Amino acid sequence: MRVAIVGVLVALLGTAVPASAQEPINVAVRVTELWRIFKDLYGPSGLVVNSNVPLPSGATHSSHFNSGFESEFSQFGTALTSQIVSLPLPPPASGFTYEFDPGLGVFQRSSTSFGPILSERFETIGARRISIGFAYQRLSFDSIEGVDLGSVPAVFTHDDAQLLGGREDVVTTVNSIEAEVSRSAVFVSYGVTNRLDVSIALPIVTADLVVTSDATVQRLGTTNPETHFFRSLEDDIGARRRFTAFGHASGPGDVTVRLKQTIRKAAKQGMALGIDLRLPTGDERNLLGTGAPGVSPFVVWSGNFGALSPHLNGGYQWNGDSILGGAPGSGESKDLPDLATYSAGAVIEVHPRVTAAVDLIGRYIIDSPRLRLEDFHALDANHTVFPNITFTSGSFNEISAAAGLKVNVFGRMLVDLNLLVRLNSEGLRDKISPLVGLEYAF
Repeated sequence: MRVAIVGVLVALLGTAVPASAQEPINVAVRVTELWRIFKDLYGPSGLVVNSNVPLPSGATHSSHFNSGFESEFSQFGTALTSQIVSLPLPPPASGFTYEFDPGLGVFQRSSTSFGPILSERFETIGARRISIGFAYQRLSFDSIEGVDLGSVPAVFTHDDAQLLGGREDVVTTVNSIEAEVSRSAVFVSYGVTNRLDVSIALPIVTADLVVTSDATVQRLGTTNPETHFFRSLEDDIGARRRFTAFGHASGPGDVTVRLKQTIRKAAKQGMALGIDLRLPTGDERNLLGTGAPGVSPFVVWSGNFGALSPHLNGGYQWNGDSILGGAPGSGESKDLPDLATYSAGAVIEVHPRVTAAVDLIGRYIIDSPRLRLEDFHALDANHTVFPNITFTSGSFNEISAAAGLKVNVFGRMLVDLNLLVRLNSEGLRDKISPLVGLEYAF
């Protein structure tokens, strides 16, 4: 709703207020597929600036200006979707765990701890036991690679700028990207045996994107305001234009099936192996899913030492081909970046009905599109400098910290409260991501 209101207001502003040479001309478009939001921001022909310079036929021409922003920055969709599908969920067996005692003929709790919130422990829920849960997460991304999403600079250069003759003019842009995502997930776990769990996570994702680009013609090779300009619907001309693209999508995300097997159990510690199978059930064109299958084996160690229960997790995620890894609009599919995952933390029993959980959580993304700030040097005599972004490829490490509580409100019902806080600036990040969840064991 908020995105729709923003779009309507911008559209009304652009059509109801006459543009002038001093005020930016406003243009807004609603995209039907979020993955194309950067490609469609400036229209089907990209960033075009009008010109009164005549062609040989006597007609005037439109000058095309180029930048990596509208093409390569489309990889923002890949980064956003990767964050959505890899957000850690409360593990299905993290609350009440049981083990059948054949001597007594009854199930007994295998751990007095309620377990971690965003990591795994080696215990399983017990043979023929069922655990169900629900989790809700909200993210409002504010930076990518340390660059403020509210002010991303990008410079567009004229076609054949090296030929000079007025082509030294550039269009500088200041771009604002608002990206808000919520994910709700229902998860169910079944204890096949005392040592083997099978789980499934069913997410619903909602994504809202608004991209605004404030473009200004910088007259470095020309002086006539009618050489390069933006034209409004009222036929006024100006050196600035504000482009806005916005969209909303909601629907099922990628379903994940998890198998976890305890392989070693001692009096106070144990290990488990597991595997996550991600199914491409989410709409990748609207950034609700990856559009690619994924396989993630992982290993878990945890211990129980009185009120303190430490744990370690490590895994690796292989991803398949998706159009999000290719070029927007072409339909070409390429590999999504693989990544390694790890976490370390502990659970502290502060009350028989309350446990606190802390975690250090990391993702090492391998050979992924990246961006960085740079200075752009124009081709005019003064070599005027403007801030710009450039695109590369490389691996990087995202590190976050998590802290939360699990509260046993009644019976076997648990309430999960957690905050995920970024510790570095690599990747697409939100400062603080809250989570609220419920768990119940049968």
